[in-house]
Amino acid sequence: MSAFVRVLPRISRSSVLTGSLRLQLRCYASYPAHTIIGMPALSPTMTQGNLAVWSKKEGDQLAPGEVIAEIETDKAQMDFEFQEDGYLAKILVPEGTKDIPVNKPIAVYVEDKDDVAAFKDFKLEDSGPDAKTSTKAQPAESQGAKKQDAPSEKAKSPAPEAKERTTAAPQGRVFASPLAKTIALEKGIALKDVQGTGPRGRITKADIESYLETSSKQSSVGGASVTASAASAAPQVAAAAAPSGTSTASYEDVPISTMRSIIGERLLQSTQGIPSYIVSSKISVSKLLKLRQSLNATANDKYKLSINDLLIKAITVAAKRVPDANAYWLPNENVIRKFKNVDVSVAVATPTGLLTPIVKNCEAKGLSQISNEIKELVKRARINKLAPEEFQGGTICISNMGMNNAVNMFTSIINPPQSTILAIATVERVAVEDATAENGFSFDNQVTITGTFDHRTIDGARGAEFMKELKTVVENPLEMLL
Repeated sequence: MSAFVRVLPRISRSSVLTGSLRLQLRCYASYPAHTIIGMPALSPTMTQGNLAVWSKKEGDQLAPGEVIAEIETDKAQMDFEFQEDGYLAKILVPEGTKDIPVNKPIAVYVEDKDDVAAFKDFKLEDSGPDAKTSTKAQPAESQGAKKQDAPSEKAKSPAPEAKERTTAAPQGRVFASPLAKTIALEKGIALKDVQGTGPRGRITKADIESYLETSSKQSSVGGASVTASAASAAPQVAAAAAPSGTSTASYEDVPISTMRSIIGERLLQSTQGIPSYIVSSKISVSKLLKLRQSLNATANDKYKLSINDLLIKAITVAAKRVPDANAYWLPNENVIRKFKNVDVSVAVATPTGLLTPIVKNCEAKGLSQISNEIKELVKRARINKLAPEEFQGGTICISNMGMNNAVNMFTSIINPPQSTILAIATVERVAVEDATAENGFSFDNQVTITGTFDHRTIDGARGAEFMKELKTVVENPLEMLL
């Protein structure tokens, strides 16, 4: 018994996520109308991923904005949010499956609950040989959006548009079409700053384009945000010789994860492609430590400042004074983009690799706000719960290994397209000449800060000027108030 299958482009509903496979299959005499859900591209550089966990099971109802699975991307383990109403009819790929190419079918959903039972023994090939992948169909946009691409010639009879949902969007959640999300990621736009004109306030492609046309302050996002302070792959550990007298090696092979592979590629790209140089400075932090102690003593549990919090603010002040350090190298656009805002990427070690959550607009925030934001970002980074816009981008980076008292100096690798990364070592007590002291010397708390700079955007003299300004602010922390 052959089944007649034809592809119906869906132009009135939002797709699951950018790049996800959408096959609207009307199967007569075989299966009820259904949609194949493909492996989504949850980041601009993602080509494949791992399906970590299914959050829904077969037969469960699906609603827009609900998480149906957790996907391990090339950056982190992220929630896969579904954007349609319906029911999960069949799971095609079990959880734990690795290296699933983007757009590969992973599940089936239907709009009618009564149709779920028909897919108990469903296989992808049961949809019929004529089914095609709809790659040109765009998610539904508002009336002001640009026209959709024309349907394929094989799909000459478009399906009637479904009625738009008019229910209000949940509070606190930003709704955007997959295409709008992709453009926002590529251009460095915070979706919360864009006014949506689509159904339920959904942000569309046209809204993003309008925002770009009216604002000259938006930054481009430079791909995956990967920085290394001393990136370490899992070692192959050699063991002692076997008791039999023959020398045999003992080791453990650890599979290279998707995230670790991308980290390696990005680091190699940075070290081979950027003409970097370093400038190192010993800086007194005695006054900074006293200021921290004084502020924490009167905090009344509202905040607890760390040295890192104060250094982030000091770096922000120095970056405002020497904007060459707070810049992007953008060869494709033939520009060096100098930012007026300072978004500080903070390197955080996680069980799966290094992430750099971003504290945005530090120039406009006080120490307590910076401190609280960092604690929240770091907490979610370590459990892989950051949204892409929270770790992709940034204008300058800090990598702090000061908690390890064995590290008195190190260098870091620049995270392109950024131009500067600051490596913070541990605090050391150093004897310094002091004519007023009884023995002619006193002890000072000092830290070695090493800046790595991109020579294409900031010349050596300007890099040294940045370090001088940073030293001035750290050693006179009240300048952070100016």
